[in-house]
Amino acid sequence: MQIVRFTDQDYEGKIQALISRSSLFDQDIESRTKEIIQLVQEKGDEAIIELTARFDQARLTPEQLAVTKAELFNACIQVPESVQSAIDEARKNIVRFARRGIPRNWLIKNTHGAYVGEKFDPLQRVGIYIPGGSAPLISTALMTVTLAKEAGCPQIVVCTPCDSNGMVNPTLLYAICSSGATEIYRIGGAQAIAAMALGTQTIKPVLKVFGPGNAYVVAAKRLLYGYVGVDLLPGPSELLVLADDSANPKFIAADLLAQAEHGSGHERVWLLTPSGQLLRQVGAQIQKAIKHAPRSTLLGKVLESNTWLVQTRSLAEAIALANRVAPEHCEIMTRNPNEVANEIKTAGAIFLGPWSPTALGDYVAGPNHTLPTGGAGRCLSGLSIEQFFRKTSIINYSKRALQNALPALTILAELEGLQNHALSAQMRFTKYPSQLRRPNKRKATRS
Repeated sequence: MQIVRFTDQDYEGKIQALISRSSLFDQDIESRTKEIIQLVQEKGDEAIIELTARFDQARLTPEQLAVTKAELFNACIQVPESVQSAIDEARKNIVRFARRGIPRNWLIKNTHGAYVGEKFDPLQRVGIYIPGGSAPLISTALMTVTLAKEAGCPQIVVCTPCDSNGMVNPTLLYAICSSGATEIYRIGGAQAIAAMALGTQTIKPVLKVFGPGNAYVVAAKRLLYGYVGVDLLPGPSELLVLADDSANPKFIAADLLAQAEHGSGHERVWLLTPSGQLLRQVGAQIQKAIKHAPRSTLLGKVLESNTWLVQTRSLAEAIALANRVAPEHCEIMTRNPNEVANEIKTAGAIFLGPWSPTALGDYVAGPNHTLPTGGAGRCLSGLSIEQFFRKTSIINYSKRALQNALPALTILAELEGLQNHALSAQMRFTKYPSQLRRPNKRKATRS
């Protein structure tokens, strides 16, 4: 852990260090990812099979890429009822929250008397990536597939890695299937993103790719943006806790450790507080808890290099610093958490008070857990149901409304030298082209 106090001689330098993130671009990863994408583009299914054998040690045929209905049925009957109930409970809250964000078509009358507005249509085919790893990411399936289903996307394609035997975790399959996926493929990594974006003989291309992943997955999404839409480029998890001397140090320590355990070793956690006593108490609680904590090796790596406990001059300074950090998650444990929350402008998600641990947002509260990281919260928001729609503007003019618009339209078109724009509107009101208003030709002047 790195302890930083406002009394430190190089306080501002240390603050800058804790705000800075590592480079967004790893040239080695970018280069390898480009090779993977090119291979998939050139060889399709053959490349997917080759890469799956190389990275996941699974030997598949083209016919085995897709998860069958029989596999889904067998997976679902293996999942205990208690687990199914927990998954279904989480999904209910996700659905209820997501439905509030469904965009609605609208029309207004503008100054010309015409009707203008927007209409929203669900994306017809979307791709969702569910990472593999040491444990099945059930929550990611719920947070992504559920939104696509509620948005009304008719084709929902999911890719997730298989094990060396070609199997996908049955509980994960239950979560994916019950949330509304229409196609499931047992492939992972950058090759899965490339397959969804570019298409193969088996996998038809999608319009937009969603979901988190490792550095190669994120690189693939970045490189393929333009061929396909992408949601976010999320990196390792982050948590910043804003607290005053009323906060419970045990709660803070537990929450910091929880976010540090995600597994990449690059997670980042911060405590910002004006209370020196709380700072010391939280540090002591972390040292005590990690001795007996699960996944202590992973936690130790994050605590050593990516954990900052910071004593600021005031709560106001802590708030300002939190906005500079722009964390993925921000917990507020102060006497007045609602007032403090109003001052936080850059966090991906805000958790108020001692009874709102970040773990709630990761699983069951309802708001999405796919959030901007690496400071991207300064300009980006988390995943929401609106991102599964595309919008189209609507313009509906009557004859009278067009007449009302002609003077301004003509002037602006002529200012830009686009005379045919003006003529295209004017010609609707005359039978004879010679009667159309011609733009004035300006004589060239010598400077």
